[in-house]
Amino acid sequence: MLARLTCGTFQPQASSVFLVSVIMSFCFNFDLPAQTTTYDEEDGNKQRNGKKDNDVKCTEESNKPAGPVKEAKEHLPPSDPHFFLTDAVFETVTIGTLPPLHFLNETVFEKTASEREDEEKIFSCSTEQKSDLISGVYEGGLKVWECTYDLLELIERDGEVFSGKAVLDLGCGAGLLGILALKRGARQVHFQDYNGTVIEQLTIPNVLLNLQEDDEVDDDYDKKGKGKGNVQMQEVCEKKQKKDGSPPPKKLATDLSQHPLLRRCHFFSGDWRSFHPLVLKVESQPRFDIIFTSETIYNTEYYPALHETLHNLLAPDGLVYLATKSHYFGVGGGLHLFETFVEQRGIFSLDHLWDGEDGLQRHVVELRFKKPKDT
Repeated sequence: MLARLTCGTFQPQASSVFLVSVIMSFCFNFDLPAQTTTYDEEDGNKQRNGKKDNDVKCTEESNKPAGPVKEAKEHLPPSDPHFFLTDAVFETVTIGTLPPLHFLNETVFEKTASEREDEEKIFSCSTEQKSDLISGVYEGGLKVWECTYDLLELIERDGEVFSGKAVLDLGCGAGLLGILALKRGARQVHFQDYNGTVIEQLTIPNVLLNLQEDDEVDDDYDKKGKGKGNVQMQEVCEKKQKKDGSPPPKKLATDLSQHPLLRRCHFFSGDWRSFHPLVLKVESQPRFDIIFTSETIYNTEYYPALHETLHNLLAPDGLVYLATKSHYFGVGGGLHLFETFVEQRGIFSLDHLWDGEDGLQRHVVELRFKKPKDT
């Protein structure tokens, strides 16, 4: 049985981006050895040399960031979705005119890790190494990182419309960006994360949590929002228990497994190198009008696979929203290196949509296919 938290509300009064960042750590807690990086211009791959610790299995695996391809696979929603929401403790983030987004409380999720299925052993490895990221083993999907909130704020500011569009949440983690698109009328949303455990234990339950709360999507959410609101981070508890101690009946959809919005969702895990070929087996032509990817350029070794995935899956007139930090300490990736990589490839144009000035600088950029006049 999962633990419960006392209901409470936190309302930031100043900059929402700054206050959300107080809650979440500013950078990855990398547990990687000192490394030297060289660039191979012929194939665009990074070659990294690092010292191995043969005493710890997880550490051995973490020193192989570009190791064997983790085969992609599709994950189907559970036959009994309500099971995932039993005694769930969740948070809600509301930004301006955006619909509220619900996600499992991170602290409770971590404390109940031992009760969850985890064939990949990412819970134990993460705890053992005290690391939020172990390259090639666990890619940080159990946390909601700061740049996701930056991207949500930009969407609220600019009033992006999702109605009728196909959306990919690449490196989705908790899936907040894809969930927003789903709530605002996207016709199809694909969620992808490196770890199957993240998809099954976090992403899918978060989608179900939002479908439970919102049985019907209000079409008015597709209208552009003009106002700028503060972020309200709120820990939400379920209804108070009955006097006899048993939990109260939940307000559930008739059958979440048959929910019309759930039928619009597809869930995948695995390496990007195997993910995009799997998607293209179903439909050979690029399909996604919008691709979200947040905090995924921290490791330069992943740039070729990420670039190829965007190249193969973005629709001709599609748009990639990329949220990132300027630099990721410990691995060495960041926006400047990725911009250089994209420029050298000559496939996409990259434009800055938002640049943060405080603390460790964060950015939101967009990528589009270059037009003939741009080359």
